[in-house]
Amino acid sequence: MQNNLTEKKPILKRFFTALGPGLVTGAADDDPSGIATYSIARAQLGTSLLWMAWITWPLMAAVQMMCARIGMVTGQGLAGALSKKIPKSILVIFCFALLIANTINIAADLAGMADAAELLSGISSHFYVVIFGAGIGFSIVRFRYHQIANILKWLALSLFAYVITAFIIHPDWSLVVKQTFSVSIPKSKEAWQTIVAILGTTISPYLFFWQAAQEVEEEKAMGRRMQARLGATKIELIDRMMDVGAGTFLSNIVMFFIILTTALTLNAHGITNITSSKEAAEALRPLAGNLATLLYTVGIVAVGLLAIPTLAGSAAYAFAETFDWSQGLDEKLKQARAFYAVIIFSVLCGIGLDFLGINPVQALFWSAVVNGLLAPFLLIGIFLVARDRKVMVNQPSSKLSQIIVAITIVLMFGAAVGMFTV
Repeated sequence: MQNNLTEKKPILKRFFTALGPGLVTGAADDDPSGIATYSIARAQLGTSLLWMAWITWPLMAAVQMMCARIGMVTGQGLAGALSKKIPKSILVIFCFALLIANTINIAADLAGMADAAELLSGISSHFYVVIFGAGIGFSIVRFRYHQIANILKWLALSLFAYVITAFIIHPDWSLVVKQTFSVSIPKSKEAWQTIVAILGTTISPYLFFWQAAQEVEEEKAMGRRMQARLGATKIELIDRMMDVGAGTFLSNIVMFFIILTTALTLNAHGITNITSSKEAAEALRPLAGNLATLLYTVGIVAVGLLAIPTLAGSAAYAFAETFDWSQGLDEKLKQARAFYAVIIFSVLCGIGLDFLGINPVQALFWSAVVNGLLAPFLLIGIFLVARDRKVMVNQPSSKLSQIIVAITIVLMFGAAVGMFTV
């Protein structure tokens, strides 16, 4: 009955009803550290890699939908499903690698948010790092899943700040279209490193774990017992495809406009040495005006609030599923101590890194490179799970999805080879 009612909804209403884990996961991809990476790379390379925004969309969408499907039909998070195809020792290594990369990302995100807040208020960024970190950590532990999910969906709207910023600078759109579809092969080691970093930021391991885990959380929030799950209905899968498609499209279109904005302002005016998101925002002021700077900085704070729970939560889910801990954002602290301990540890370390004098943007860039190198190995495991009819309850991923993910794996390995051999 539920499926028939869903099927009869007007398409637009059904689309907005379907928005959930896919939208949040896609939006979380454009976090402050990712914004800084796109800005710095584009300040240095201009519009030469604009084409990556439309290349990465179908790749990211296929990967995230495969992860969503695993969560929906198996009733398990990604680590739980992978444990059926990968030795536990390797899975543990992935968990610690994910925790380290995510913690560095959290540090970079907190630094980016704090820099933006300092730019607007004049108060030291160290103060804001503590306030933002403590506030986000408390909220993750205190609030339940449906409350957090609703907040994150609304925060996704903040990404349109970057779209508006791009229009404020009045680019030559005919030239932009031409450059967007002019695919150029990098010829330097630095350019290949940038491609690996962008792939590692866009098609990132933490998004894989978060997407699958949120499918389980969605079912639990509706009062369903995932242990009794026997696949997903066609309607549910189609709805999630719309959700993931919208989320990944939003992620990549925002990536496109961030690249465009920084390339046509900073690079075009000879500003190539940007070391933080704050510097990128400040550099926009004389070139694009105060409004562009305001939107850019406010956007950084808002998407940081969206991304950090995703980063901390994905590592916690991975550890909980690997070691069979009680887990979930609907659980109280005393019922899932180890799960929440990973979240709190990750956020506290992220705060601490800011006071050690480590350059968070450089740390982020290299963590993105590491993610770009590790992701294809993890994708092989995801690919094997998604095509296994027994694990997937006779609902394996489609042939098209498998082909696109296989292409993604090959391209990511190819970019890594280019980085080391050019």
